[in-house]
Amino acid sequence: MGRKHRDNADSPGENALGVPLAMWDFDHCDPKRCSGRRLVRLGVVRQLRLNQGFRGVVLSPVGTGVVSRADAALVRQHGAAMIDCSWARLDDVPFARIRATHNRLLPYLVAANPVNYGRPWRLNCAEALAAAFFIVGWPEIGDAIMANFKWGHHAFRELNAALLDKYARCESADG
Repeated sequence: MGRKHRDNADSPGENALGVPLAMWDFDHCDPKRCSGRRLVRLGVVRQLRLNQGFRGVVLSPVGTGVVSRADAALVRQHGAAMIDCSWARLDDVPFARIRATHNRLLPYLVAANPVNYGRPWRLNCAEALAAAFFIVGWPEIGDAIMANFKWGHHAFRELNAALLDKYARCESADG
């Protein structure tokens, strides 16, 4: 009997952070600058294929609500994932083939990455994923994600400190 290979995102493997992190990548960005791909290479995030499911919170352009503290239990139990795609090419993304039930948007935040520094709504994958953890009240995971980037260790959190603190105090997406 050979080793049984289990490639099921419903039960994603553990990483050094102890919480399941994943992403669907649609190759819309420069692979050398892609923060999501870097997190995959480092083993922090697991890459998913179309039709693989994820039971945690998914940061998605088709989110039905904004990530909030109300998502904390779901994130602690099942983790968080992101859809790495360009907002300019949303028509190219087969959202129907992404098996996710807890799609969320992020509230207003400002990018700290070198490509879009200071620009609102222009977060890269790492910033988006870290923001979700800051908002649900798990800042140590957000810090650990950003520590993988020399520009991100403190820059993103400091640039958005007041907003992240405000969002983290909100019990639900409604405020």
